[in-house]
Amino acid sequence: MVNPLTEPPSIRIGPAGSDGRGYPKALAEIARLGLDCMEVAFTYGVRMKPEMAAAVGEQAAAHGIALSVHAPYYINLAAYEEEKIVASRQRILDSCHRAHLMGARCVVFHAGFYQKRSARETYRLIRDQILTLQAEIRRAGWDIDLCPEITGKPSQFGSARELLALMADTGCGLTVDFAHLLARQQGQIAYDALMPALPDNLHAHFSGIEYTAKGEKKHLRLQPDDFRPLLEALRRHRKQATIICESPAPFEDAVMMKNMVDKEIPTDSGP
Repeated sequence: MVNPLTEPPSIRIGPAGSDGRGYPKALAEIARLGLDCMEVAFTYGVRMKPEMAAAVGEQAAAHGIALSVHAPYYINLAAYEEEKIVASRQRILDSCHRAHLMGARCVVFHAGFYQKRSARETYRLIRDQILTLQAEIRRAGWDIDLCPEITGKPSQFGSARELLALMADTGCGLTVDFAHLLARQQGQIAYDALMPALPDNLHAHFSGIEYTAKGEKKHLRLQPDDFRPLLEALRRHRKQATIICESPAPFEDAVMMKNMVDKEIPTDSGP
C-alpha cells in the first residue's frame, strides 16, 4: 500500500503528438516504452474525424495512457476582428468535442496577443471569452477543462500571473509550460516560489528552449540537467503532474524524463 506521507506523488510523462507515426501507432509505441500520457496535437486544424477520436480514446484507455488535446495555433481570443474571435472559439470548441470523444480532460491553447491593447484590457477580453466558452461546454455536456498555456514571449498574453488570475476568476485550468516560462523570464525560474501557487495536480509542458531578448525562439532537445530542477521541485512540493515533452524528439526525451522520475530519489522531503 502506498503511504501518502512517504511516497512521492504521481508524475506522468509522455510526448506531444505522434511524431509522424499516426495516433494508433504512437499509442502502441508509448505503451511499449512505458510512458503514460500523450497530448494529441491539432496544430494546424481539427482534422481528426469523430470516429477516430473515439477509437484513439479507447486505445489509450486500454493502455492506461492519459490524453490531453492541444487546440490549433491559430487562436486569438483578443483579436480586433470579431470574425477572428468567432473562428478562435470554434477551433477551441472543435478541440473540446474531440477531447470529449477520446476521454481527454485538458484542452490546451494559446489564448491571444496584446497587440496595441493594455495587458488589463487583453485580460478582460480573454476572461470574458473563456466564460462564454465554458457556458457552451456545459450546454454540450462535455467534461472538459480549458487550460490556457503559459506562453514563451512577453508580447503574448499568458504569463504565469495572468493565467493564475484567470483560474481564480473563471475556474479554468492552466498549462504550465516551464520551457516557455524560462524563455519569457530569460532563463530564470524560482521553482520554490512558483510551486505553492500552482494546482496540486497540474498539466505541464517541458523541453529544452532557445530564447532571445524577445523570448522563445525554438524548442530544443532535453538534457537531464534541464529536467532535474523541475523534478526535484515537484517532489519537494508534493505535486502530481502530467508532463508533456515538446522537444524535437518527444518520444526519446520523454523516455529520458520517465527514467529520471522512476529512478531518482528526492533530495529534500519538504518545501
